Amino acid sequence: MSDQPNPGSDTSAASAPQVSEKVLADRKLLLDAQASGKTLSTYVRLSGPGWLQAAITLGGGSLAGALFLGVLGGTSMLWLQLLAITMGVIMLSAISYVTLSTGRRPFEAINSEINPALGWGWIIATAMANIIWCMPQFSLCYDAIDKNLANLAGGGGLGDATSTKIIVTIVLFLAAGFVVLLNTKQGRAAKLFDIVLKSLVGMVVICFFGVVALLAINGELEFGGILAGFIPDLSQWNNPAGEMTSVVASLGQTEQTYWTSQLVSTQRSVMIAAAATAVGINMTFLLPYSMLARGWDKPFRGLARFDLSTGMAIPYVVVTSCVVIASAFSLHNTIDDSLASNDLATMQQSPYYNGVEPILLGRVDHELGAEAAESMSMDEKLRRVAALSVEEKRVALSLVKRNAFQLSGTLEPLLGQSLSNLVFGLGVFGMGFSTIVILMLINGYAFREMMGQPDGAVPFVVGCLVAGLSGATWWYLWDGEAKFWLAIFASTFGMMLLPIAYVTFFLMMNNKRILGAEKPTGGRMVAWNVLMLFAVIGAIVAAVSAIGEKANDPKSFPVIIGLIVVYGIAVVIGFVKKRGGAVAG
Repeated sequence: MSDQPNPGSDTSAASAPQVSEKVLADRKLLLDAQASGKTLSTYVRLSGPGWLQAAITLGGGSLAGALFLGVLGGTSMLWLQLLAITMGVIMLSAISYVTLSTGRRPFEAINSEINPALGWGWIIATAMANIIWCMPQFSLCYDAIDKNLANLAGGGGLGDATSTKIIVTIVLFLAAGFVVLLNTKQGRAAKLFDIVLKSLVGMVVICFFGVVALLAINGELEFGGILAGFIPDLSQWNNPAGEMTSVVASLGQTEQTYWTSQLVSTQRSVMIAAAATAVGINMTFLLPYSMLARGWDKPFRGLARFDLSTGMAIPYVVVTSCVVIASAFSLHNTIDDSLASNDLATMQQSPYYNGVEPILLGRVDHELGAEAAESMSMDEKLRRVAALSVEEKRVALSLVKRNAFQLSGTLEPLLGQSLSNLVFGLGVFGMGFSTIVILMLINGYAFREMMGQPDGAVPFVVGCLVAGLSGATWWYLWDGEAKFWLAIFASTFGMMLLPIAYVTFFLMMNNKRILGAEKPTGGRMVAWNVLMLFAVIGAIVAAVSAIGEKANDPKSFPVIIGLIVVYGIAVVIGFVKKRGGAVAG
């Protein structure tokens, strides 16, 4: 997000850290605190990379995931992001332990000591995630400007709207490139712009917290239900969540079967996306390099774990929980009077009608059957749509992919309609734009590593441009009415890649060649392995689920399976060669 990782010096520092006087002073402070057993105040004072991770993870994807969780399941799915961030902290702690114990760049260490296929898979997956993730960030920025801050399209024709999108995209790309350049210089302008972006994001975060506080003061929150929402409920993978359970149960058997299928499919996509945005694979790349850039080493290991827990996990859980609660209160199991009407003209006056119409038409076509649906006129189908029960319309509305203007209603209890629209728009814009910047930066670092030039300017610029230009194609490749849904789509892709990183870090923690005398032993190693296996298995299950969601897509599914097979073969060959080399040596 907006807490950029000092690009100008990070990578060179990562390759050959210059031990500055500040690093030496920090190390002495830590050692003194550890010797006295009073580390808390020192840890708080020296925290850094964990807050950087929080700045990345609290982006458009996290916001979209939390909002849609609230829309679909109310507060019943609060457990999901808590579980996901716990797994993420475990694995990030592992990679921080390895990095700080050895001082080696992870990409080099993985390739030299474990398996080049894993190292290259990790860094290529990181670059792919940066490239894919840039698209929804451009989309979020446009959505915030168009729906919340200014009506860009102005109701014009397709050509005008497309031209407007292109112009705004070009401006965003040039502005992001300028900020990347500013950050390589790390002057006052960069710091000022960073503060502005942080303020925009912080503003919307504070407002969501304020909404929850106001609802609590007014006695409108059910705390028993909120606490119960933090208890994992795996049945939500196959059944409707929250109040949708009772709504669907009130329908006839045929309707129950149909709507359960629709709800569960959407629910799974949102659950996968929400879990993926807690810790993305590109975050696993940034963390070790940002620590090396700061000059951190072995004495900083305890600080790193504290930093991740307090700087990343706690803010993430608090913020996303507040967003889910606010969204649940405003949008879960709700329907406006116009949409609930059995009069078609009245229904069409609802602000959600355009989104709900294709969903309800799908329900009518399913009931009619393919042949009858083909022969029936659209007017007759729409009359059948209007005649559907209020309960079915409630379920259909929960499936609508909301845009930023509609989602800004979650802040209305605190700010009112006009101000909530403005604040939400500014916050979403800040999240989207700052994430574009940091994704370009991470991609620049990844290209440096891939090219074997840790200090190279050319690969850094190329990496930044590849991510930025790919993101700028969103208007052509990923355009749609609900731009927020792109964040869900991209998160699903990211979840498919995450196990590569988790498995690699698990192997690194168990590798004597990498850690040497610093490798944990006995009970400590058992504890590490139990925790890491929990995270690895969770990531693999989520990835398999994400892949399974694509099983009905005849275009993407064969490609995904093909890539998995090819990569699996490459990993096996890598281990065989590594073992052969070890025997020969």
